[in-house]
Amino acid sequence: MGLFDRFKKSNCEVCGKEVGALGKCKIDDGYICKDCANKLSPFYQGRKKSSVEDIKAQLEYREANKADVAAFQANRTLGLDEKVMIDSVKGNFVVVRNGRNWKETNPDVIPLAQVTGAQLDFDEERDEETYTDKDGNRKQYVPPCYTYSYSSKVVVNVNNPWFDGFTINVSSGSTSMPHSLESEQARMAAQEICEALTTERERIHESIEADRAPKTAMTCPHCGATTTPDATGCCEFCGGAMA
Repeated sequence: MGLFDRFKKSNCEVCGKEVGALGKCKIDDGYICKDCANKLSPFYQGRKKSSVEDIKAQLEYREANKADVAAFQANRTLGLDEKVMIDSVKGNFVVVRNGRNWKETNPDVIPLAQVTGAQLDFDEERDEETYTDKDGNRKQYVPPCYTYSYSSKVVVNVNNPWFDGFTINVSSGSTSMPHSLESEQARMAAQEICEALTTERERIHESIEADRAPKTAMTCPHCGATTTPDATGCCEFCGGAMA
């Protein structure tokens, strides 16, 4: 492919729309339009090395994800600027970046069982303030004055077919003092997300292992039959609760 090919008009390899130099995005074996690129998962980092078939498969997944978003019912919401919403009944979570209209962005619905790790990434930096005197010279205050900036994130690792992980930008900002209330709230919010994701993952894994364990025959206290409790813990003959 020649050096100037990127500036030529071409057709999107996925939808066929003609796009100019400013409206196309590079993939491994051609270009796609920005509309198709914007439909990809924000966590998907391999676009430039992806084939046309890879992109089409990703877009099929993203289309199917809309049904999961519609069915998603959060019973727990954590975070500040960016939030994690958890549906512990279905065992899924989403990362929300656009407030009350979050479903319109089609966020990835990720099974909690796919989480392999969640780590707090908190950073606080100090910058000394200065001023310019009447001669145009930059001067330091005496005593020194500082501005403190903080960034609170969660780095999540997942065993997902489309991405290995992502970063949740929980909150960031600046304050006039170190370890301020704002920065501590940001740190605690990120830590709460870490603990929630790992705790929910362990709960689901334990539930899966319990379901795989061989069932023990019991005598039903209602009808007296010897039976193995069904998935709801009830007698297969009379439907009575076994516990």
